[in-house]
Amino acid sequence: MNRATAQAEKIGPRRSVLSDETYEMVKAMIFSHEIAPGQRVNIDALSLRLGVSQTPIREALARLESDGLIAKEPLKGYSATNLLTVKEFDDLFRFRLLIEPWAAEQAAKNISNTGKAAIRAEMLIAKEALKFDSNSKIEALTEHDARFHTLITQLSGNASLAQSFERTHCHLHLFRLFVANQKNLIEATDRPQFVQELFEQYYQSGSGQLAIKQHNEIARAIIGGEQKIARQAMHDHIESSLKRFSPAAEAINEL
Repeated sequence: MNRATAQAEKIGPRRSVLSDETYEMVKAMIFSHEIAPGQRVNIDALSLRLGVSQTPIREALARLESDGLIAKEPLKGYSATNLLTVKEFDDLFRFRLLIEPWAAEQAAKNISNTGKAAIRAEMLIAKEALKFDSNSKIEALTEHDARFHTLITQLSGNASLAQSFERTHCHLHLFRLFVANQKNLIEATDRPQFVQELFEQYYQSGSGQLAIKQHNEIARAIIGGEQKIARQAMHDHIESSLKRFSPAAEAINEL
């Protein structure tokens, strides 16, 4: 083995792979609260902790900044963003009410065979996720939820709308709340009831996997080219979510 080969093996994965791995590791640290909400991120310390150079760390932080999980302030550096407040949750869902029903309508109008296949494939994944155990099920269904809504905005044919929805990173932030609550990392004066209801009632309600049932209704309307039905189904889906959790949100606001 020559010196160049040995050095290449020591370096390890290609830079792009290393950057992706570093991104995933730092994101996991944010979800686990090893990097707590509002905590400053020391690039040198993180580099030593993960055993990588500062370059992939900086690239990972830039990506996490675009995800809304990291904030960068001039002259201060990086820090983890805070968890969603109840008002931010409310604002986020009201924004979704403005754009997603229209996106569903346009998706039904423009649906192609490729689009139909993509929707059907995603709903099959959701069906498999329902077989998982409690916490794994919630994680899998949250991931499905994010993919499903992203797919509908993409199928609308409006790139600006799709990008606007993607930049909210809605389900990423909602799952961050759930992880914090499950790990007992939310203070008693904050919103544990809100978070618990947000996930358990939404994905494991007495009526049975309500979110997936509503997704199926939206999917059928879009695949069938039923524009008005698709629009109404999406509106009802998002609005019911907001209404279902509003009592918990109001209770938290009174704390």
